[in-house]
Amino acid sequence: MPIPYHPPVKRSVEIAGHKTSISLEPYFWSLLKAAAEREGVPVNALVARIDAERIAVDVPPGLAGAIRIWLVADLRRSAARQDQ
Repeated sequence: MPIPYHPPVKRSVEIAGHKTSISLEPYFWSLLKAAAEREGVPVNALVARIDAERIAVDVPPGLAGAIRIWLVADLRRSAARQDQ
């Protein structure tokens, strides 16, 4: 596995018909792509779902932070399923 310490990379995504850019480290972009493939949805659709979950909380984090948190939680859920 390549060293995960790289500066963020900005990419454009579309959420509800609006384009926005998100800066994530390459490691997180690769986790996001893998999660979208596993869920059978495009990256934009997964980002839109994460965005909807994020804005539903009392004090929403920024979108990039929400994506990172969602990805870490997804890894934990996967690890818990494997432990069962």
